[in-house]
Amino acid sequence: MKQELGVWDRMPVRLLVLTAEPADFLRYRALLAEHPDLETDVTWCPDLGDCDDLINNTRFDLVLWDCGMQSGSASEFLQYLSVATEEKPVIAFGAETEDRCLLTFRMDGAVDYLCKGDLNAWSLGRAILSACYRQQATEALKGQLRQEVASGFINRDLFFDRLHQAILRAERHEQRLALLHINLDDFRSINDSLGYQAGDQFIIKLADRLSRQLRRVDSLMRIGGDEFAIIIERIESSLDVSSVIRKLVGVLNEPIPVEGKNILLTASLGVATYPEAGHSPEALLRQANRAMFEAKRDTGTSYRFYNRELHLTVGRQLALEADLRNALRGNELELYYQPRIDLVTGEVRGVECLLRWNHPEQGLVPPDQFIPAAERSGLIVPIGYWVIEQACERLRALKEHQLDPIIFAVNLSFRQFHDRRMTETIFRIIYNAGIDTSLIELELTESAMMHDPDYAQRCLRELNQLGISFALDDFGTGFSSLSNLQHLPISLVKIDKSFVQRLGEAGDAEHIIRAIISLSHSLNMGVVAEGGETREQIRFLRDQHCDEVQGFYFARPMPWRNLIEYLAAHEPQSVMAR
Repeated sequence: MKQELGVWDRMPVRLLVLTAEPADFLRYRALLAEHPDLETDVTWCPDLGDCDDLINNTRFDLVLWDCGMQSGSASEFLQYLSVATEEKPVIAFGAETEDRCLLTFRMDGAVDYLCKGDLNAWSLGRAILSACYRQQATEALKGQLRQEVASGFINRDLFFDRLHQAILRAERHEQRLALLHINLDDFRSINDSLGYQAGDQFIIKLADRLSRQLRRVDSLMRIGGDEFAIIIERIESSLDVSSVIRKLVGVLNEPIPVEGKNILLTASLGVATYPEAGHSPEALLRQANRAMFEAKRDTGTSYRFYNRELHLTVGRQLALEADLRNALRGNELELYYQPRIDLVTGEVRGVECLLRWNHPEQGLVPPDQFIPAAERSGLIVPIGYWVIEQACERLRALKEHQLDPIIFAVNLSFRQFHDRRMTETIFRIIYNAGIDTSLIELELTESAMMHDPDYAQRCLRELNQLGISFALDDFGTGFSSLSNLQHLPISLVKIDKSFVQRLGEAGDAEHIIRAIISLSHSLNMGVVAEGGETREQIRFLRDQHCDEVQGFYFARPMPWRNLIEYLAAHEPQSVMAR
């Protein structure tokens, strides 16, 4: 048997084992050791909070997953594993028998399912080797497809079969997919001027660049001499499609070196989505082809959707993201500052740093328009660090104006936690600025912390040990509770302005605010109320022992020069004496 194992008899199979129970892990490892024809290198993940880190930082060939260890449904977790591991094979274990669960788990993306009660060394080894063989065959097929692209081989039947299978998967999981039809403009000029061999080299390099922008679940095929088709699966909205288009257009706008010359061709892209554009491969390709010819009316690399409204929506999104990228480089972003007032002494305890965008053509762009665009494109991560840098500079500037130091609060996006060097980067910014870390407060929403609570907890504790404090922003609008969040180093809770502005209009607002203040204080957390605009609201908040208020009653968000004037002129007094 060992002579038939191919590559797996020369190196160990690297396994990532996801199970919460130490006894189960030890059992799996013992069974693997018993198999005479299988050598393994095993990494154990007992906690879902460490799953992302291990997937990103560990080399493995396949995943052994105890389906009792999951967040959400088994189907959703398998989809997560497929995307996170770039479609590494997953073998699932469970308490149910194989005849009841095997088909379901395979339809959801697992390559195999084994009943834990019937597990032995032979069945486990068979499943692992089978998965390895299948993965080898898949990689070989992809290599063959790359060769076919290079040689100009076109198999439209294979393309339609792939698209048909993708539609069936989308229908089964109630998901959407997109078909992109790419036509190279004036490709014949390369063949005419440099020869067909140069044209083939151009196609090979372009196909490689395009494929690097795709996930493993997506498919790139050459369907004509100067045409490509890309099948994008598991999309949630037009925002996902716009993200792919943004990457592909960037690649198509870059010159490709061929025989010592940089060749730059434009391209026309047509996009059709399932189920909106049709339910068959023929219908999707027909709509994508029509959209592609519409795109040819524009100059340069351009795209069109089969649906005009969708095209305009995605076009606005991509244009906004491009402008925002230029804004970060062109110093168009600016911080405004809104003071937080102590309800007992009337002193300014701190300010919240609020981002503004001075667009050269559109003027001041509202944050509710460009912040979502920044989060979609990932620009929110460098923008977030820029805001922290600005806050540190302003803290240093307070000394130059001989003003007392106050807390500068900065909003932290949930996307910031996708940066695995977040803690290191934030500390480096503050350390280089040479300021007191206790004067920086990071504001997080409930959704940001609940997205990956274990990783968030680790980051927050590391930063808290450096002296940075944290505030829970917009409390009351999410689904968690303070009791669920008390294990995080949060020192301040901010009551969402929607509750404050309903005071006097809805009785439940008073009850909610009282409850938040009481519970926060019992957990030794301070409370800031946002949106205080009237004397009656301020009086109620003071009577309920709210610590601070941030709102128009005291001050609107203001640029830096106005803040300096405000702080210099501000005199602490009873807040109700105004």
